[in-house]
Amino acid sequence: MLNGSARWIITLSLVAALAGCATPTPEPGSVPSPAPPSPAGEQIGSGKASYYGSQHHNKLTASGERFDQGALTAAHRTLPFGTKVRVVNARNGKSVVVRINDRGPYVRGRVIDLSKAAFQRIASTRAGVIRVRLERAD
Repeated sequence: MLNGSARWIITLSLVAALAGCATPTPEPGSVPSPAPPSPAGEQIGSGKASYYGSQHHNKLTASGERFDQGALTAAHRTLPFGTKVRVVNARNGKSVVVRINDRGPYVRGRVIDLSKAAFQRIASTRAGVIRVRLERAD
């Protein structure tokens, strides 16, 4: 026979075990659904863009791949690696789609660093820095 305190401990243990198995059922519509991915063409930023100098060619990027100044790639501070972004020159409307494979830019006021090839598609490299609009492309 169990004494009073032993029964009390066993009862509390059973209640705790059963309570741990119970899952509250949320009311319909009370659980927020995950946000849908932003649609292609949605503006995701604007500001100044520059391009990587040739001294960076063949060096490792933050994603672990080698930088190729002839590829259509770019550096962005927060977008996930592999994200495709349309970069539109605000002055002439020319655009290029790049893939994010590095982190940066580290210069205040700039929103994206383009590979030389990508920059040349939308502006002359003599410009050095241009105003751009960023749109999701994938």
